[in-house]
This record gives sequence, structure tokens and C-alpha cells, in this order.
Amino acid sequence: MRTVLKSTVAVLAAAGLTALAACSSSSSTTADADKPLVVVASPTPHAQILNYIKDNLAAKAGLKLTVKEVTDYTLQNPAVQDGSADANYFQHLPYLTDFNKTHGTTIVPVENVHLEPLGVYSKKVKKVTDLAAGASVAVPNDATNEGRALKLLADNQVITLKDGVGTGATVHDVTGNPKNLKFKELDAAQLPRALDDVDAAVINGNNALGAGLKPATDAILLEKATDNPYANVLAVKKGHENDPRVQKLAQLLHSDEVKKYIQDTFQGSVVPAF
Repeated sequence: MRTVLKSTVAVLAAAGLTALAACSSSSSTTADADKPLVVVASPTPHAQILNYIKDNLAAKAGLKLTVKEVTDYTLQNPAVQDGSADANYFQHLPYLTDFNKTHGTTIVPVENVHLEPLGVYSKKVKKVTDLAAGASVAVPNDATNEGRALKLLADNQVITLKDGVGTGATVHDVTGNPKNLKFKELDAAQLPRALDDVDAAVINGNNALGAGLKPATDAILLEKATDNPYANVLAVKKGHENDPRVQKLAQLLHSDEVKKYIQDTFQGSVVPAF
């Protein structure tokens, strides 16, 4: 763990994040309220939404907002934990819960913001039922998103899973596989690039959007938004939830203006969760 943390800090420094540590808050004091709120976020759609707020809503609300785009999402919770950033916006609650448990961090959600429907994509078939026997299917290899991907396939009768595995399911929990699909576990960010090499891939919404895919129209199978536990959240280190800057941002993220921006910009590929 010590080696991992040192490596993480080094990468963050290279990205220019640690230079912002002096701007990030370690408490919710009055002095902190005058500093810019530093938020690390994945480029699409998280940073897009935050930049819309920064350019159109923040000044009127009395919020100074600094948005730092980080493409490697594994760096974002450590940045909040070590004080390099005040908040992050990139993850859903099951991922956050698993990260805290695995790494001993104390990151907490502030508000649900949006859902990026998980989808199955293919350059070779138009429907999942058209997948041939022995077809290759790529899935995310991180703990929560792999289970989410397999559940999507199970919910649509492509496979069956061991009872009770929930979001922690892995390919080893597949109990029924009528087509004898061959699963390839890959880093979530690599999945769009893998489409040329596999018959299908289950891709997170933000990675699909970043690769120019439109989940609402390009996915051959798409996760339903109703009662979905995978809404992406604004998150902070425990104890910072009531920082007035964080509360201002949370209110703006739930504003009618942001809801309309999400709906108009992403056309169903990103869905407001409020």
C-alpha cells in the first residue's frame, strides 16, 4: 500500500494536481469558504457538466470553482483523500464503497447527479441474441463494474449467475452460458478500443461517450435507468460534507439549469438522477 500511495502521489504531481493542495481544504472554516473549490473529474461527462456550471452558474452563486480533468479514474479518490483536491465527480456508490473497503479511505457521497447507462456494443452483430456460439465478450475488470456488466447480461437472459452474488459477480460466478461466450476482462478505459478485436463489449457510459459512441443509439443492449443504483455522485472526504462550497456545488448540480443541460447535451446517453 505504501508503494502504491507513493506512486499515486507522483503521478498526481505530474498531472499538476498536488500543486493545488494549498487551494484545497482540510476543514470547513470561513477562510476555506473564500478559496476555489478544487474538483477532480473524468472528462466526459463529468468535467463537461462542471465546466458548464463554472462558466454559467458558479459566479452568481458565489462559488469559485476549479475543475481538473483526470483521465485515470483510479487517481481521483486518492486525490481527495490526501487533500490534493476538495471533491471528485466520476464514480457510482458501489464503486466508492468497494474502493473505501479495499484502500482504507474515507470518501463519502454528497449527492447523486447522473446515470450513465451501461451498454453492450458490437461492430459485428445488431442484437445480443445474434452472438454466435463461442463469441468473445469484453467486460470491465474492476470489482463493481464487472458485476454490473454481468448482471446486465443476466437480466437479458444471455447468461445466468450464481444466486446472491450481486454487484460483486465475476466471470467465475457464471453458472449458465448457453452460447459458451468467452469473456475477456479488461480495464474499463480500454473497452472501446477492444471493439475491433472482440464480438461485443460491455462499456461504461462515460467511456463510450469519450470514444464517440452514443449509448442511446449505438448500444445493442442498454441498462435501464429506473431504480438504478449506479448514479454517479459528487464525493468528498468524510467531514467535508458541510463545507459551504461543497453545498453550493451540490445545489447547482441539482438545479433545473443543469438538468436541462444534461438532457439537451447528451440526448439520453446521460440521464439526470435527481
